[in-house]
Amino acid sequence: MTYVSTRGHAPAIGLGAALVAGLAPDGGLYVPASLPRFDVADFDGCDSLPAIASRLLRPFFAGDALADELDAICAEALDLPAPLRAIAQDTGLLELFHGPTAAFKDFAARFLAACFARLRPRDVDAVRTVLVATSGDTGAAVAAAFHRRPGFRVVILYPDGRVSPRQAHQLGAFGDNVRALRVAGSFDDCQALVKRALADDALKARVALTSANSISLGRLLPQMAYYALTALQHRRAGGAPPLFIVPTGNLGNAFAAILARACGLPIGAVVLATNANRTLPDFFAGADYAPRASVATLANAMDVGAPSNFERLRWLCPDDADLRRAVTAEAVDDATIRTTLRAYAERGLVVCPHTATALHVLDRRRAAGDHGDAVVVATAHPAKFDTIIEPLLGHPVDTPPALAALLARPAEAEPIRADYADLCAALLAHPEPAPAA
Repeated sequence: MTYVSTRGHAPAIGLGAALVAGLAPDGGLYVPASLPRFDVADFDGCDSLPAIASRLLRPFFAGDALADELDAICAEALDLPAPLRAIAQDTGLLELFHGPTAAFKDFAARFLAACFARLRPRDVDAVRTVLVATSGDTGAAVAAAFHRRPGFRVVILYPDGRVSPRQAHQLGAFGDNVRALRVAGSFDDCQALVKRALADDALKARVALTSANSISLGRLLPQMAYYALTALQHRRAGGAPPLFIVPTGNLGNAFAAILARACGLPIGAVVLATNANRTLPDFFAGADYAPRASVATLANAMDVGAPSNFERLRWLCPDDADLRRAVTAEAVDDATIRTTLRAYAERGLVVCPHTATALHVLDRRRAAGDHGDAVVVATAHPAKFDTIIEPLLGHPVDTPPALAALLARPAEAEPIRADYADLCAALLAHPEPAPAA
């Protein structure tokens, strides 16, 4: 298996090289040169998430130095709960927030870190810098996955004042080989800075850079696994391919579901649930694709106006009319998020604001007469958004132990402008930490 750029102007390379590069030299995103096809029977005997992931990803690792390590990588990184909780007779809630930082990003971040650890030459002392932009959850997941890992440091960029207080505390609480930079700007500003740095050969000659954003194949590929697990469990129980409703901002998690479906997994329609940032809903409603400045919402991890993975979506389905038939998207405003949070809490289901967007889209579809089997993807634990949820509920939300432990640590983040010179200065001002023993 080789990997090519979505923009078509970069040479094909192997998986390991694509993981380390992050971004293709022509500015595009790496995608597989061809897609494998699976039947349900191909997963006979695979019941756990690590086992299904290993079988699913084997063709994507074929011919690479990492291929012999795939089973170990999956066992190490993906041994996390991904329960499907029944919330109605025909509806399940796929809970992806039971990892160390209480968000779905833990699955992919741990997988990427496990790959990078095996790609790093053991006889070289150089430290690789993992540069990541976050709208709330990615940064903490990447920090946790690489924290105190020999040979790596993490630099996180997040939009100051536009993540929840607990998310901000998480980002600054790791210390050691993890630095948090709070940027005076939006997530799109942070993302643009990361992409520019990854394309800057002069900077990369001085700092060994790679990315852990959803532009990375190491994030995209493992996310297919929990969709495969859920779809296969549903099929084995005699169900038809279910509808998946996925909260999305930068489109990486949702694209993983779409890619798994393209590989033959029994996944039905995929619906994108966004907040008031309407770039995707407007496109899928028929408008030209038009990235725009993001707006701040209660579902802050989805505050994205220029979703990077749209490039991958168009690679998979180049014709816009075909793409609009394959995927739909719906926007949910803040007032509706509040109403949905209250309504579901009264029924005994407390969710985060992002999951609330997907639940509201489900309610719309049910009201319109769609009563087929559906899976709503729950992307983060509600305790990460206590300042939003607790006033609506009138009581505290229980905090998972791993999150509570992080919140008990001191936190520190350095302020910078949304300026590329400031980022370069921050990357070059501090010596890279020596590899851990």
